[in-house]
Amino acid sequence: MSVVGLPGEPTLTAEQFDRLATYGVAEQVAEGDVLYATGDTGYDLFLLRTAEVDVIRDGTASDPEHLVYQRGPGGFLGELNLLTGQAVYLTTRVRVGGEIVRIRAARFRRVLSEQVDLADVLVEALRVRRQLLQTVASSALEIVGPAESTEARALRTFAARHELPHSFLDADSVLGQALMAAHGLTAQDLCAAVVSDRVLRRATTGDLAAAIGLSFRPSENDVDLVVIGAGPAGLASAVYAASEGLVTVVLDTIAAGGQAATSSRIENYLGFPRGVSGSELARLALVQAMRFGAQIYTPCTVVDVDDSGSGLTIRLADGSTLRAQAVIVATGARYRRLGVPRLAELERRGDVRYSATELDVRGCESQPVTVVGGANSAGQAALFLASRGSRVDLLVRGGDLSSMSDYLVQRLERHPMVRVWCGAEVCDLIGTPALTGVLVRTRDGGSELLESVALFCFIGAEPDTDWLAVDRDEDGFIRTECNRLPFQTSSPRIFAAGDVRAGSMKRVASAVGEGASAVASVHRMLAEVR
Repeated sequence: MSVVGLPGEPTLTAEQFDRLATYGVAEQVAEGDVLYATGDTGYDLFLLRTAEVDVIRDGTASDPEHLVYQRGPGGFLGELNLLTGQAVYLTTRVRVGGEIVRIRAARFRRVLSEQVDLADVLVEALRVRRQLLQTVASSALEIVGPAESTEARALRTFAARHELPHSFLDADSVLGQALMAAHGLTAQDLCAAVVSDRVLRRATTGDLAAAIGLSFRPSENDVDLVVIGAGPAGLASAVYAASEGLVTVVLDTIAAGGQAATSSRIENYLGFPRGVSGSELARLALVQAMRFGAQIYTPCTVVDVDDSGSGLTIRLADGSTLRAQAVIVATGARYRRLGVPRLAELERRGDVRYSATELDVRGCESQPVTVVGGANSAGQAALFLASRGSRVDLLVRGGDLSSMSDYLVQRLERHPMVRVWCGAEVCDLIGTPALTGVLVRTRDGGSELLESVALFCFIGAEPDTDWLAVDRDEDGFIRTECNRLPFQTSSPRIFAAGDVRAGSMKRVASAVGEGASAVASVHRMLAEVR
């Protein structure tokens, strides 16, 4: 049987196959043996020397088993969860017995760090296979709930950011009702998630992470570096630290990407002349960090960093702890909320949103919407919504658009579907139960009622640093300017990078630079300590 790749999937040459095989151990398998199965929490990399296998999607009571693809001699098995630690989505069964080579996880990591050409082939192949899984294995994770609820959007966003093969079913649809009936779910159980055979009632992103293997798993081993926050600064820290040999763990409260992942398009980031969505940039950085061996866990909330001992003890909200020699705080900032009546109610309905990704704009196409904010994120959101046929009212509290990049200002001013209101503030949200309009106080002191089915809010952010015992400025941002090493805080083993740091530029590119540079200071500190 020849090695036939999926469209766009690279394959190993005979020489590369043999070189990769030196990292593993040969085994004999027989017809019918299962190398790994749907729901397994981990597995090894397998090379097929003479054996042939079927990769299948497991059947259900209403849907029979489905052959996804086959592999034979010269091929290898695995998917992106070899890097992420997620549960397995497909089952691999031996069709023709023969010899395989098993490469354990630790040895697989060595391959990625020692064999550049092999790493390029393997990582790209894993990525291509994950894209295939988005369609063929979407039944591995099924989310059901009210289509526009905040809870449903949170679960769907979490699944999308981690590229989890999944499907969403509106609880009011025929398919949604069928899924609920099949698993004995009621309206009180929503939102719910079905992961293989597990049913998660009133599911949170934490429940989902635990079910698929993304939540933090305590270990007795200390690590060199813990990065708190997986936005651009945190992921850059992880890439540079792990690639330079530091045992690195990344923890994030929500999901990888930070606020940057909510941006529909970033056009002034180096190396992407056509622009790149924040979610795509985050995905690429995430895979890059994992390729070098960084371990990334979400959602995980850090509540304390104790620096009283010879190292650092990091304590999580669930009570678990880990020890590290250094910490980089890259928690960015949390969104500010408007001080208007019924905000929480309309947030729960999904009528007030804090990002403008593909998922967020669904249901708003060709309808009037309002965007609030005067920075790049607001401008990008307004243009993205306008590209979907929405008439957009952009409300800017300041007197002009000076906080926004010039290329965005020019596009906003020329776009026929965008109206810019400078010196404007939201006074009230109109409509019961759904949002139908936004009452605005204008620059001249008058008021204007704007028709709107959704409000996208980008009014800045504030740091989440109350839990951390280091020097901060009056607004809560971490001070680093008066310490011996760049990005070092008042605690010698704790560093800060990105938006959470006092004086930072609050731009994706600068956050990436700070995250990478902070690692250099970590190395200097560790060298002195050791």
